[in-house]
Amino acid sequence: MSADETSRYVRIRVDLVLEVEDDEAVTRAALRRIAGDAALPEAERTGAEDAVTEDTAEALAHLVDPFDLVSEVPGVELQQASWSGEWIDYDPDSPDWGLDEDDGPLYDGYGDGGDDDGGHGGGRGARDPEVTVG
Repeated sequence: MSADETSRYVRIRVDLVLEVEDDEAVTRAALRRIAGDAALPEAERTGAEDAVTEDTAEALAHLVDPFDLVSEVPGVELQQASWSGEWIDYDPDSPDWGLDEDDGPLYDGYGDGGDDDGGHGGGRGARDPEVTVG
């Protein structure tokens, strides 16, 4: 690939810190999304349901979707995405904590090895065969 071809690709890294105020509401919403995903094979559906029921961070990973972030952006097409949810220690007043710290990525960008738990997205990468979900 020439430099002109590679310059068309932009990586955007996004880290979000969310406070979960209602675990059950998050889990119910994730289960609704999984149930409504007609492209999700039954074997994956069962595993996804188990995962979101056991861990609210997993449920959030099923609800926060990079595809949704860019679907309305004109002139771009999402090529790859990887994302995950994990519990973190959060103290915004601590001098030891900051978004630019490397606590492990909440969002890996392109599945380039930085996401050691493999990313989660409930298999939603199946929407487009060119999209890989870490």
